[in-house]
Amino acid sequence: MAFLQRDPLELEPLVHDISAPTNGAVATFAGIVRDHHAGRGVVGLSYSAYEPMAEAICRQIVIEAEQQFDARVGLVHRLGEVAIGEAAVLVAAVAAHRGPAFDAVRWVIDAVKSRVPIWKRERYADGSEAWVDPTAVAGVVPAGIPG
Repeated sequence: MAFLQRDPLELEPLVHDISAPTNGAVATFAGIVRDHHAGRGVVGLSYSAYEPMAEAICRQIVIEAEQQFDARVGLVHRLGEVAIGEAAVLVAAVAAHRGPAFDAVRWVIDAVKSRVPIWKRERYADGSEAWVDPTAVAGVVPAGIPG
């Protein structure tokens, strides 16, 4: 299973791939590109990654989550240009009961954000750009000067 994808993401096939008759709960998370960040208008963004490492870490996260929560987990993250309103990341978990499914989804998205080498570059309405870095002051690192 590939965890990184350049085409638009679809939730239904992700859930279908991990479903089984023994599961009574499906929990999902969709990270959608929004039109603002830190008080600034966002007009577009792109994701890049160190792909071999990102794939390996995503695989490890899924394995860890499945063992920890007794659930089956699906994960896919978008690379390249992603439009406002499109999904950038999808996580799904199926389990016998809702608790483990919800817990697995939250744990997986938090692990992806903190461990996977995927970088987001935002383009703003004023023509500037920045790399999003939640550890930096104001959450971004300037990417260049407009114009």
